[in-house]
Amino acid sequence: MRLHAYIDAWRRHDVAGVLATLTDDCVVIESYGPVYHGRQRVEQWMHAWFGAGGSVDDWEITWRSSTGEVLTAEWVFSCTWQGRAATFEGATIARLEGERIAYLREYATTAPLYDWTGTWLD
Repeated sequence: MRLHAYIDAWRRHDVAGVLATLTDDCVVIESYGPVYHGRQRVEQWMHAWFGAGGSVDDWEITWRSSTGEVLTAEWVFSCTWQGRAATFEGATIARLEGERIAYLREYATTAPLYDWTGTWLD
C-alpha cells in the first residue's frame, strides 16, 4: 500500500522516500491546517521541519483499507517538536494517480478518547 510506504518513510526521516510516493502535483493537507502543493513544496517542508529539530518518533498504522484509488488508514503518531514529545491518534484519506499519491489529507483527534458513560465530563 502506497500510504504505508509514505508513513514508513516519514518514520525513517527519509525525504527521498516520501517524495517517491507522491505525484509531482500532489496536494498534502496536515490536520492542523497547512496545505502543501507539489512535491517540491513537500520537500521544502520536510527539510525545514527536520532541520528545526522535528522528529517522527513513531507512526503506527492501526487500521487500513484501500478501494481502487482511495486509501484510508487510522494511526497513532508520536513526534518531538521544539523539545516536546506528543502523541495523538488520527486518520488519513489519500487518492492515488497510478502508483503515487496525488492527494493526502490527515485528521487528528483533539483530546484523549474516552468511553461516554451517559454524562458529560467538565
